[in-house]
Amino acid sequence: MKSVLIRTAAVAAPVVAAALFLGAPATPQAAMKAQASADTVLPGYWEYTTSAVGVSDTETKCVRPSEINRFFGGLSTRRWRCEYPVRQVGNGNARFEGTCTDRKGRQVRVRLNGTYQQESFRFTGGAQLARGTPYLPASITARRIAAQCPADAEYF
Repeated sequence: MKSVLIRTAAVAAPVVAAALFLGAPATPQAAMKAQASADTVLPGYWEYTTSAVGVSDTETKCVRPSEINRFFGGLSTRRWRCEYPVRQVGNGNARFEGTCTDRKGRQVRVRLNGTYQQESFRFTGGAQLARGTPYLPASITARRIAAQCPADAEYF
């Protein structure tokens, strides 16, 4: 049973990371407006930790101003492509539900909610690996470490 939970966590953790981020504005004007708004996160050097079923992973990324909407609104990972029919973001609160699909066509349902500020956010919820099964606990916590990125930083 423990190996099943570990495998489940290995699948769910990247999903949570992908699921956290909502959907970027489609036009450059919308992106510029969102960047100037206090209702989004700021560019800079970010650290974020995903956790699912007791397994966590922490990464740091440099997010340019031109990438902030993609970072906060649609984190792409190597393993998962996510779509969120339910997206509600505003006034420091967010809720989203959707599905993430890996390259092999496997799907995971995701639902998360929580709060955000310009320099941090925390979302909790779960990932459902198969229809009719319980959602497994999952979370993502992120904080802006610095406004400027170190020279050797990995870019988003």
